[in-house]
Amino acid sequence: MKAALITAPGATPVVEERDLPAPAEGEVAVELEAASLNPVDLAIASGGFYAGHPPMPYVPAIEAVGRVEGGRRVFVMGGGLGVVRDGTAAERFNAPEIALVDIGDDADAPTAAALGTAALAGWLPITWAAKLQAGETALVLGATGAAGSIAVQAARIAGAARVVAVGRNPERLAALEGMADAVVSTEGDDLAGRLQAAAEGGAHVVFDALWGGPLEAALTATALGARVIHVGQAASGVATVASGLVRGKQLTIRGYSNFGVPRDVVVATYLEMVDLATAGDLVLPVVATPVSDVASAWAGVASGDGKQVLIPG
Repeated sequence: MKAALITAPGATPVVEERDLPAPAEGEVAVELEAASLNPVDLAIASGGFYAGHPPMPYVPAIEAVGRVEGGRRVFVMGGGLGVVRDGTAAERFNAPEIALVDIGDDADAPTAAALGTAALAGWLPITWAAKLQAGETALVLGATGAAGSIAVQAARIAGAARVVAVGRNPERLAALEGMADAVVSTEGDDLAGRLQAAAEGGAHVVFDALWGGPLEAALTATALGARVIHVGQAASGVATVASGLVRGKQLTIRGYSNFGVPRDVVVATYLEMVDLATAGDLVLPVVATPVSDVASAWAGVASGDGKQVLIPG
């Protein structure tokens, strides 16, 4: 079988033919249909991830869709895959039973794989962390990324009265015009003023995948008592937040990570998103690449070039 391998910290994966060892007790062998690649996979491979990395060489990727013996179709995530042991970027891999979630045969495999880490990081901050209520306004910073585009749709599905999508890529912003009530580019002057105008009466929920200057501007466009859910730092790792603004608007700023969400909530949310996507009510375009060309997909993750998924071949 073909498998992607990380051979040294920071190295691009290489592809090798290798045999899959027999599953250990409590494990099953999974035939790959699609494995999602995420920024966290690159962080782990770089050697800079707080939880470390598996012994090298190792197979990266923390999630996938595949089939186990007997034809059972599963989404695989957790159990240390791609973090402390070999992951899912191989045509066959072993996974702990506790990491398996049964899914139906109707779901598109690349889409179902893509609706894992990145999509959860878009959906759960809106619905679980911020608990957006019907009639509220949501402002999504970093809406042109995979998580951000899901956050826009999550806000709409949750009943937001107004959704503002904020990002840098003009083509992807244009693609969000049918999903959001307003789109705002982070490029150009007076971002704070443009966000205030787009949010009209003020945003009740801010999804922040950017930090830095865009967040500083967005905080001026919030309503009293707004909830700010911080999920990433694509713009900068440092933001200057005025004390008076936080106190005056009585803001709540909360850090978010998928790792902090109970497993039952993650599973239920994932299955809900798969059902919505299968019905055509949730959209996440993917770039599907054979395992044999993993270097190309890896570069796509690094550059933010769409949601990257590996398929057999």
